[in-house]
Amino acid sequence: MVIYGVAIVAFCFFLGNFTGEVLGRIAGLNSNVGGVGFAMLFLLIAAEYGRPFLERNPSAVEGIRFWQAMFIPVVVAMSASQNVVRALSSGHVAITAGLAATLVSFLFIPLFSRIGGEEEPVSSLPEGSEKP
Repeated sequence: MVIYGVAIVAFCFFLGNFTGEVLGRIAGLNSNVGGVGFAMLFLLIAAEYGRPFLERNPSAVEGIRFWQAMFIPVVVAMSASQNVVRALSSGHVAITAGLAATLVSFLFIPLFSRIGGEEEPVSSLPEGSEKP
């Protein structure tokens, strides 16, 4: 039942945006501060505390999992496009900060891959078959 997922995602989205707006007003800003992040947090909390309901309704689990998977990429893409437009219109500092953060993130990838250690490659051959 995908409708359960839609209702929960919509509620979490509105609650997250409301929280972001309230925090923005408290901080003296005229914008939303972290509404998307709060919405994702509320979605995770709702899915965790809704387990007793979900265990009784397996069809609802499919709907909620679908919308959980769809929520993050769609909402993050929407907020990212707004941030890019705002960054391009506000000046060089925002663009430089974004590029620097991206560059530093790329530089940390080899470091983090070494921390995880080496894993054995996964074989695509079925068990019991020989390699050519």
